Amino acid sequence: MRIVIVGAGNIGTQLAEYLIQEKHDVSIIESDEERARHVSNRIDCMVIHDNGNNLKALEEAGTAKADALVCVTDSDEVNMIICGLATSNFNGGAKKLLKIARVRNDDYVHLSLSDNRKALGIDHFIHPTMEMARSIIKDIEHGVTGDIVTFSNTPFELGSIDIPTGSAFDGLILSDYPKLVPLESMVTLIERDEDVLIPTASTALKNGDRVFILADSKNLHEIFRIIGLKQKPIRKIGIVGGSKLGSLIAEGLLNKTDAADGDAKRRKPGKWNFLFSLSKLLMPKSRRIIIIEKEIQLCKDLAARFPEALILNQNISDETFINEEQLDGLDCLITTTSNQDMNIIAAVYLKSRGIARTIAMVDSSGYAAMARRLGVDVAIPMKSVVVDTILSHLMGSGVKDVKTLGDGKVDIMEIEIEKNSPAIKRPVSEFKLYTSGLLLLVTREEKTFIPGSGYFFGEGDRIIIIARTDSQVEIRNYFKADH
Repeated sequence: MRIVIVGAGNIGTQLAEYLIQEKHDVSIIESDEERARHVSNRIDCMVIHDNGNNLKALEEAGTAKADALVCVTDSDEVNMIICGLATSNFNGGAKKLLKIARVRNDDYVHLSLSDNRKALGIDHFIHPTMEMARSIIKDIEHGVTGDIVTFSNTPFELGSIDIPTGSAFDGLILSDYPKLVPLESMVTLIERDEDVLIPTASTALKNGDRVFILADSKNLHEIFRIIGLKQKPIRKIGIVGGSKLGSLIAEGLLNKTDAADGDAKRRKPGKWNFLFSLSKLLMPKSRRIIIIEKEIQLCKDLAARFPEALILNQNISDETFINEEQLDGLDCLITTTSNQDMNIIAAVYLKSRGIARTIAMVDSSGYAAMARRLGVDVAIPMKSVVVDTILSHLMGSGVKDVKTLGDGKVDIMEIEIEKNSPAIKRPVSEFKLYTSGLLLLVTREEKTFIPGSGYFFGEGDRIIIIARTDSQVEIRNYFKADH
């Protein structure tokens, strides 16, 4: 694919690095001279120092022949205007230009959902805070055991858990896994110290490994129980930080019926209802929400918006406050402030005080790995969430979705086997990635299953593969997915 990225901030840079590693043709437009120079020295692609809303810069970047335009500057308006310019000037070629814009203003996303027309020709709006809230609520729904990956229109999920001391999984050879776990499931990935392993039948698990288990969602908790998880219902939840992200999480957990911006009349179906449909699935209806926020005016606004929640105007770093409010009685603590260091420290400290489960919002996958090693149950990196969302829209007609795991070393790809694929009528045994990849799921005629050795690929099958990032080209060549 040929992709033009406007904005070389953290998101744009991480996205470009990933796409270049996967052999895509990438051009970057950046208005800041120092940032453009830095990215040019760091990344092997065309970098243009200019404003993205300059038609000449868009032409020089190759927008006329590009497959996709991704606008991730710091300005919502600039991102939308650039997409509008591209719609007017570069959408008349032989192939359609896919346009993606990152926006933070709820109004713009509402605009995109207001009717069937696309605002300024934009195909996809990426709302970072909404994506983060979705991820956090999904993790709470699953008991805050670790990373959870869901697969659209299937009952299967990929859940992660650390193998505790004394677990039946400590020392388990995976060839013996079916004897211990009689449910349809499989170990798909192992994080061990600094390494990431795609397991084989001879792989031995050990204490401290973080294992990723693929299973029907209704069976995951039972498998985690076999591993050694002792989990009580999550009823009392603390949210540190009452700004937009904290508010969206509280809104979803409390099953509020007003829109994300507080205006019920503007509520739209689809994406914006995701938080609220998820919250209905959460275990106890008697949950209690405590929001801890240090800004007094924001506390007043939160109290008016969430009368059923307890709003505390306090600083989470004040140990006296922690003792007085008995926060160690929480079932789960979510730290959502703009300071990722504070998020990690608060989560680690309060977990040491007895809080069973903690979730911390961080900026990058590197900080997420650090937080997990310090004991945070779930660390969600904002940049990776946004990049994964963008990638899921970029991967073309063959590849339907892509997610990264293992600190960016491993990808999960969802691929639809097309009519002319050479894989059709060939057995799974010929798909020989071994140490670099594993076939997880197949959906055929609306039935999803974990494939056995007798499975043959068929036209229209939707398959899900986990593989090391550097194996993607090999996988794409095998299935001939259209990129």
